[in-house]
Amino acid sequence: MERYIGTQKEEKFDIIIVGGGITGATLAYEASSRGLKVALFEKGDFGAATSSATSKLIHGGLRYLKNLELSLVRESLKERKTLSNIAPNFIYPVPFMIPTYKSGKTGKIVLGMGLMMYDILAFDKNQTNDPSKKIPNFRSLSLEETRNMESIVPTKDLSGAKVFYDYQNIFPERLTLAFLKSSEKWGAKLSNYAEITGFLKKGDKIHGVTVNDKITGEKSHFTAPLVVNCTGPWADQTIRTAAKKKTQHTIRRSEGIHIITRKLSSIHAVSQVTASERHIMVIPWRNHSIIGTTDKEYLGDPEDYRVTKESIMELLGEVNENYAINLKYEDVLFYYGGLRPLADTETENSYESSRKYEIYDNTDEGLDGMITVEGGKYTTSRQLAENVMELVQKKINKELPESISESEFLWGSEIPDMDLFLEKLQNDYQDFASQTISFLGKNFGSESHQLFLMAREHPELAEVLNDDGEILAEVAYAIEKESALYLSDILFRRTGIGGLGHPGKDVLQKVASLAGKMLNWDKATLESEIQKAEERFQLPD
Repeated sequence: MERYIGTQKEEKFDIIIVGGGITGATLAYEASSRGLKVALFEKGDFGAATSSATSKLIHGGLRYLKNLELSLVRESLKERKTLSNIAPNFIYPVPFMIPTYKSGKTGKIVLGMGLMMYDILAFDKNQTNDPSKKIPNFRSLSLEETRNMESIVPTKDLSGAKVFYDYQNIFPERLTLAFLKSSEKWGAKLSNYAEITGFLKKGDKIHGVTVNDKITGEKSHFTAPLVVNCTGPWADQTIRTAAKKKTQHTIRRSEGIHIITRKLSSIHAVSQVTASERHIMVIPWRNHSIIGTTDKEYLGDPEDYRVTKESIMELLGEVNENYAINLKYEDVLFYYGGLRPLADTETENSYESSRKYEIYDNTDEGLDGMITVEGGKYTTSRQLAENVMELVQKKINKELPESISESEFLWGSEIPDMDLFLEKLQNDYQDFASQTISFLGKNFGSESHQLFLMAREHPELAEVLNDDGEILAEVAYAIEKESALYLSDILFRRTGIGGLGHPGKDVLQKVASLAGKMLNWDKATLESEIQKAEERFQLPD
């Protein structure tokens, strides 16, 4: 990936996308692969906000059945299958266990009916390209089976459990990158750390943007007949920037946080219903557990959002109340959080709000030439992009070729059979640890060959950094090929080195030193980058 804004100052496009999360990334791919000249500008790093604050799942949304949102569930289940086909190295089946109780909590009959409907709506779930992605229908477990399988399940009034499958998205940030790289293959121009500071207008017609390069401080102008606002929790602020005044357009924002701890469950993502009838989950990931999520309305400025100790303590309280465990604050190895943009403005409780999305033509707000996308979830982002293109065609008055995004492998994911692919990697790169081969093969897909060859050519880059087998070559690759500009980009979004908490001072120093050398940091900048990382690893006070 080449950072476009660093090489150009002015250019005309067919469509400009504001926002480089999963919504902007999928739209950039959808539009460029259908012949449009596309530019995407992201004010921070690609996928650094809402898209990196997920439960790392690709799921149908079982809980939405409660509100009879059958079309949303069906769309999600269809897209669950699609993503497993076009991004097989990122998407893997994971079993979910929902314990059932004699009274008070989830009951067998109601849950069984819901899971039966879930399987019916997922009638095509096993029409997958890769046999390893097939998933079975739900099944019931006896009381004894439940106890034996997962010790964290409370046994009081326990009657058994139901097990069903969804998919785990092992590295959402890299899957977002895969969509961006796929768009670049079709000619899209991509820029991170490129903030939209103004909109070019002729009367009420928007025809471009002013972009501030946050790296150099230089401003540039880019024109297009259509600008699509994909800024998620910042969508209403982007509209106000374009209108240069306060508008009636508002969105709801919901906070969702996750914590990472030692491994607590064996193989299942164990889901429980809290006293407030909200679901929380303990999900196995990288030999640890992800626990989440919360869902609490956020009323402040999204720029001011931070995960607080209070939010973490509330989540820990819910976990300890609903599982046979006793976690303390010091058991939290890492945490992350983000804001979800909600298109549903009517539901009183943000948890009950629909995860549907909305596509707005902003002409009625005096902003002809702008489309705003709001709501949705990671799983349905590709379908959302396809739907946005229907309005795009009308706005630019041009009929475009049919979409290919549902059937074409994403960049780096051209792998018909993951098991065979990983087996071949193990044979071809026997000079690397098995864990390294597995991690790079899954998280970099076919691009992993470049990392292995880089590490062979420069043996110092073959140094193993953690139990997952990650190596220094990933750092070099992130800088050379993936527009990583800061230490945080490398630690949290290009590699998994920082994803489980502090990797150790020695590892952090090695990663920072290599990055500093490649990015020409002076001593003060290097120390500043390390300090920022250290602060990110600290739990909130």
